[in-house]
Amino acid sequence: MNDQFSAEHSPRKLIIAIDGPAGAGKSTIASRLARKLGYINLESGAMYRALALQAIENDVSFDDETALLALAQKSRIQLEPTRDGNRTLLNGHDVSPRIRERDVTEAASRVSVHPAVRAWMVARQREMGEGGGIVMEGRDIGTKVFPDADLKIFLDADPVVREQRRMEQHKIKGEVAANLAADLRERDHRDRTRAASPLMAAEDAVVIDSTALDEAEVLAKVEALAAERLHP
Repeated sequence: MNDQFSAEHSPRKLIIAIDGPAGAGKSTIASRLARKLGYINLESGAMYRALALQAIENDVSFDDETALLALAQKSRIQLEPTRDGNRTLLNGHDVSPRIRERDVTEAASRVSVHPAVRAWMVARQREMGEGGGIVMEGRDIGTKVFPDADLKIFLDADPVVREQRRMEQHKIKGEVAANLAADLRERDHRDRTRAASPLMAAEDAVVIDSTALDEAEVLAKVEALAAERLHP
């Protein structure tokens, strides 16, 4: 680990918030940055996906806010760090691969629009990150979950580029690719127009447009910003 990021060389434990739309590369950057810093990577998306899976398995409507909140309150969602990234545990069971499947992804976007559900999630996320030493990514981390985060980043990219990245990531093409692109555009619309915590950059966030940048270039920019906060 590079000395400038080593925990032993800095008494501070930062809270780093990375927000942005789907397909912007938040998860990859957050995971790599957390490993570099020796921090925990808190994935808000994985938490919503776990609740969405719970709703699917319990036949709870994605539009029933009251039932979803009740389901959340009796669910145990944990993020367990590993060398290769987080494992997501739902009531003690590893659901990491399952929550990345398309039906759960679509359900999570619908579940997450409800204010009561988001309020419950925000409270859990704050509990998990209150001691610092975390990198958290999502849609409203810098604006709602950790408005006083030490470093806020809004990672964005051209919608067409984000669609292409998702297609490459899932190795799909043809009609399935067209459906994925449509899903991404619909998620963008829901995220930006929902009443509860709409997707937007915090006023004090550093906006990084990754349209013309590769993963290594984005990570280098984020690492430099973190180093500035650790050693001002």
